[in-house]
Amino acid sequence: MSASGHALFDTAIGRCGLAWAPLGLQAVQLPEMSDEGTSHRLLKSAGASDLLSDWPPMVAQAIEGIQALLRGEPRDLQELVLDLSRLTEFQRAVYAIARAIPPGSTRTYGDVALELGDVKLARAVGQALGHNPFAPVVPCHRVLAAGNRPGGFSATGGAATKLRMLGIEGAVLSDTLPLFD
Repeated sequence: MSASGHALFDTAIGRCGLAWAPLGLQAVQLPEMSDEGTSHRLLKSAGASDLLSDWPPMVAQAIEGIQALLRGEPRDLQELVLDLSRLTEFQRAVYAIARAIPPGSTRTYGDVALELGDVKLARAVGQALGHNPFAPVVPCHRVLAAGNRPGGFSATGGAATKLRMLGIEGAVLSDTLPLFD
């Protein structure tokens, strides 16, 4: 069995991908328009690796967890080990805060920036989340613009995909308006 590789797998929102290496998951990719597109974008973040169907236990666990989350189970995926070696310290800090947001909950870019020490970092937070190589393990879809607006989302489908994922999790953007799938 290989110590590194990548896989494509079915989820409730389409075929996702993930790549791994000895230090952990290198990248996770939400569905693109085709398997080729998903693989291309995944490997752009992770680097070249072989497509494998014989997965190490940590990869099988990651796939099962992501599938469960995307079908609406309240999974935080904290048990999944990420290879953060290609990230800046700022990205690591932003992603740690995002990972702490429970399924079905949201925060704003400003909230994350304030936790980092300066609300003026909100735009930098948005940029870091826009380059997130681990969605949905690092749940950037749970971070919203001011006023609980969806803001940007770099996955195929943009904000509509973000809202769909939040709806699957049962998130509510206001006291009276639940999100629906």
